[in-house]
Amino acid sequence: MNWIENIKWEQFLLNTGITLIQLIATIIAYLIIRSIGNKVIQSSFLKVQNKRKMSIARTKTLQTLAISVFSYVLFFITLVIILGIFNFDATGLIAGAGIVGLAIGFGAQGFVSDIVTGFFILLEKQLDVGEYVTTAGYEGIVEEVGLRTTQIRSFDGTLHYIPNREIGSLSNHSRGNMRALVDIGIPYHDNIDQAIAVLQAVCDKVKEENEKIVEGPDVLGVQTIGQDDVTLRIIAKTESMEQWEVERQLRKAIKEAFDKNNMDSDQVAVEKEPDEG
Repeated sequence: MNWIENIKWEQFLLNTGITLIQLIATIIAYLIIRSIGNKVIQSSFLKVQNKRKMSIARTKTLQTLAISVFSYVLFFITLVIILGIFNFDATGLIAGAGIVGLAIGFGAQGFVSDIVTGFFILLEKQLDVGEYVTTAGYEGIVEEVGLRTTQIRSFDGTLHYIPNREIGSLSNHSRGNMRALVDIGIPYHDNIDQAIAVLQAVCDKVKEENEKIVEGPDVLGVQTIGQDDVTLRIIAKTESMEQWEVERQLRKAIKEAFDKNNMDSDQVAVEKEPDEG
């Protein structure tokens, strides 16, 4: 118990108080700088977007990446300062970390691969935030592109965290115009020419009502001949991500037109679209 009696309590409490004040001040400074830094980054990218006429998706992608890198750097600097407050030799710690990092480097090849792949994904502009993509067995809307992972939210609401190294091939469904396709099954006893005329009139009407249609829609004619019906195909080009809405509008208008003209349709088929819940 002699060591307790030898403690200079006044000095101990003073040192402890100073340490706590420094620690609290460091944490508060970290939170303030992080908040200000995020706002500065957002403001800077907004100015660049307006000046260089960058797309909103591209701006959000680079902005998210910049904020992520800024957060990592700021956290590391704050950690070094906190270690210094507790009288740890940050220089020795960094050197030691370098040795340990070299030792485990062979086991961190996946991490390095994630970063390298993420860099080239961003460099080649393969995807942007808000785009509809299919990759690594998942499809959905890109929510975030980072140096290590890419976040994709499926149409059922599930958020997938995909390591960048798993993005070996990628299909981007949001670049350029998309195709809306509707197949209509007409019974053999119906007049094919009359059906085509009715369908084309529907297409022309939908075209006038929907500004998101870039080209068409047009009735291509007989697509297939089945055992019980003849399939007629309608095709149109639409703005990105608008093809499903156009297909739904066409199906509704076709049903109404067929009812009005006392015509039958055995089936109305479309290309598979994502389940939007």
